[in-house]
Amino acid sequence: MCFVSDRKPYNSDLSDAQWDLIRPVITAWKAAHPSVSGHSGRYEMREIVNAIRYVARNGIPWAEMPHDLPPKSAAYYYFATWRDDGTDAKIHDLLRWQVREKAGRSADPTASALDTQSLHAAVNVPATTTGRDAAKKVPGRKRGLAVDVMGLVIAVVVTAASVTDNVIGKKLLDKVAVAAPTVTKAWVDAGFKDDVAIHGALLGVDVEVVSRADGEKGFRPLPFRWVVEQVNGTLILHRRLVRDYEIKTESAESMVYWASSAIMARRLTGENTPTWRDA
Repeated sequence: MCFVSDRKPYNSDLSDAQWDLIRPVITAWKAAHPSVSGHSGRYEMREIVNAIRYVARNGIPWAEMPHDLPPKSAAYYYFATWRDDGTDAKIHDLLRWQVREKAGRSADPTASALDTQSLHAAVNVPATTTGRDAAKKVPGRKRGLAVDVMGLVIAVVVTAASVTDNVIGKKLLDKVAVAAPTVTKAWVDAGFKDDVAIHGALLGVDVEVVSRADGEKGFRPLPFRWVVEQVNGTLILHRRLVRDYEIKTESAESMVYWASSAIMARRLTGENTPTWRDA
C-alpha cells in the first residue's frame, strides 16, 4: 500500500482535515464498486485523489506523475471513472453546500452569474472539438461558468471556442436547473442575447444583462458579474486550467470541479496552499 506518510507531502496533497471532508463519498463509492477479483486495490483512495489534485495544480501530463504517487494507469482510471459517473461533481457539490452553510447561507443558492472564457488548446486536443472565437480571435476551446454570489462554481460547460455564448448560456442554465434548482436569478454580460433570457424564463430563471455604460473605458468591476471573473482568475492558479489540455471536453469540465473542490476544501479547513510567488 502507498500511504501519505510514506513520502514527503506535496503542496497539492489533501490534509487530514480536507480528506475527512470527502472521505465519506469516496468510501461509499468504493463500497459500491467492489473488485470482481476481490482485490482491494494497490493504492489508497486518498493517494488517488492526491494524484488527481497534483495534475490539476501543477499542469503536468498524466504520464509524468512523480514516482511516489500512483501512476497514470491508476490515477487516470479513477479520474475518468469519477468523471463519467458524476462522483467528481458529487464531491464538489457537497463541499459547496458546506462552504455556504459555514458562511451562514442556505446550502442551495438562489442567484448565479454566468460568463465564458476562451482558452488556447494544447496540440494534443482533437481539432474536431476546437474552434476559433471570432470576437476574441482565440483558437481553442471556450469554458463557461455559472457561479453563486460567493464565487462558488455551480456548473461548468466546455465547448469549441467557435460556439456562441448563447449556446453555452443555455447549456449552463440547464445544468444550473439540475445542480441548484433553487436558482431564480442569473446575471450575464451583453454577449448573451435574448435566446438565453427566453431559455431562462422557461426554467424559471430571470436572466438580467449587466452591461458597461456606453462609451465607458478602462476596467471597472461590474455589479454581480465581477464574481465570476474573479473565479476565472482564481481557477487558473491550477496550471492545468491555464489552457485546455484535455482530449475530451468532459475531462476539461472535471478538472474545473477538482480545482474548485481544492479551493473550497481550503476555505472549510482554514488552510492555505503556497502561491507560485512563494519561495
